[in-house]
Amino acid sequence: MALTKIFDISSRSLAVYRRALEVTSHNIVNAANENYSRQRILLETETSNLTAGIVWGNGVKVADVQRMRDKLVDAHIINTNQKYSDSSRQNDLIRQVEDLFSEPSDLGLSNLMTTFFSSFNELAVSPNSLPLRTNVLNAANNLSAKVTSINHSIISLKSDIKQEFQQKVNQVNTLLRQIQQVNHEQFSNAFNGVPVNDLLDRRDALVDQLSKLVNITVVYDNTNSAVISIGGALAVDRMHSAEFIAEENNGKLNLRVKDGSYPIVLTGGELNALSDVYSKKIPSYKQKLDSVINKLVEAVNAEHVQGYTISDPQKTGLNFFDDYTNGELSVNSEIINDPNKIAISLDGTEGNGEIALRIAQLSDAKLLNGNTLQEGYSSLINNIGNDGMLQNNYTDANQVVLDELAQLKISQSGVSIDEEMTNVLKFQRTYEASAKLIMIADDMLKTILEMV
Repeated sequence: MALTKIFDISSRSLAVYRRALEVTSHNIVNAANENYSRQRILLETETSNLTAGIVWGNGVKVADVQRMRDKLVDAHIINTNQKYSDSSRQNDLIRQVEDLFSEPSDLGLSNLMTTFFSSFNELAVSPNSLPLRTNVLNAANNLSAKVTSINHSIISLKSDIKQEFQQKVNQVNTLLRQIQQVNHEQFSNAFNGVPVNDLLDRRDALVDQLSKLVNITVVYDNTNSAVISIGGALAVDRMHSAEFIAEENNGKLNLRVKDGSYPIVLTGGELNALSDVYSKKIPSYKQKLDSVINKLVEAVNAEHVQGYTISDPQKTGLNFFDDYTNGELSVNSEIINDPNKIAISLDGTEGNGEIALRIAQLSDAKLLNGNTLQEGYSSLINNIGNDGMLQNNYTDANQVVLDELAQLKISQSGVSIDEEMTNVLKFQRTYEASAKLIMIADDMLKTILEMV
């Protein structure tokens, strides 16, 4: 073997192990970067030469710098992200709805309804008592204020949800544009022989963020570009990214491609949580609350309209509640101005409190499909609590899965400082040995020249 061959092999080895040290250094400094995937340099024997019937080796070369990533684990993370974000956000929103009702507490609607009916029971004993009539009026006003407050808060919460939905759609569009840009860059760089591993890490991080917002399906084409669809609609590939818009139709929040005709089917992510709570859960809660309050107003007015006031002049045919519309429960303005117009006398005599007793007994009457008003209201509160508990259980279960997947991802893609330092020593020793080979070849060359 000629001395020049030793120089060639050794110099090539220096370049290879310098590259190996660069890759290892890159790993070490990114050890704390959660979006970074460990890189491994793959070495292989340089193509040998056949000279004079003898095979002469040409040393080592870099075959590839491999990005350590398990696509199966990534797919599971994307799928679980959608479920976790959905259940977690729904849990948060349902808890906010639950807080509006202030149950159980003295300020809760259950206690205020009980106080309202109890005040009539007390008034039945002393029908002409102005303080007791004032107590009835105060109880009615407190009940009215709470019902109105709950409905106004629900409207405010729905407005916040709608605004957040729009913001999340904007985030989706931004992420899609960024993913398309990375798709284009990685294709261009790969075509020109420029390393793309760090670009792929960035793209994976963007896809993870997207999976937390909306249900996605990800596949990779023959150029390694991510092709993503949302609810069956193409969202991004190497050439373009779609633009999505938020819309409200018949009280439902929908996601739609800007130029599309039909809404996207949402099944996961925060957008599904916002849409589901806004479009289904809150309307369901509101409908059950309305049924309780409407029945209360109807039943109380049906009794009160039969009674006589103790005002001068005496009146009958008065409703106790004016109306329950647009979420506002209002007491008859005449009664607010004059508690003597609370009509509880059945026969018109001042000492009669029969109507008050009948109204008090409404608390035990089966007015709602075989249930009392309190039972109907308790069913609503239980439904809200059960929905919240269910979403909380889903969240905990998905969190466990995500934690396990995170450990799998770390074992595959995470950087081990101990392992990398071992590689540093190994590559450093090989680099030094290659340098020493050059020195030995140089000494051999000097010896030959001195012999001439």
